[in-house]
Amino acid sequence: MAVKGKKQAGKVKFELTWGGIAGITVICFCIFLWMFLMGVWIGQSLLQPVSFAKKTASDEASAIIAPFVQAERNRNTETEK
Repeated sequence: MAVKGKKQAGKVKFELTWGGIAGITVICFCIFLWMFLMGVWIGQSLLQPVSFAKKTASDEASAIIAPFVQAERNRNTETEK
């Protein structure tokens, strides 16, 4: 019977040209720039002063419509007299 030789572990080897290195550098720069800009944008929104009396959309709409409703009520009471 023949003796089986041990298989040599294959080594992985990466080779890049100067163009490949430049491409990876540009991509990494763009990713880091994007992360920086997102961090600044999120940081600005987190540091905004918080108003304790937050109004809902319905409250704001009511404040806009209220004068018109009051005018309609006044007109209706004048016509009833």
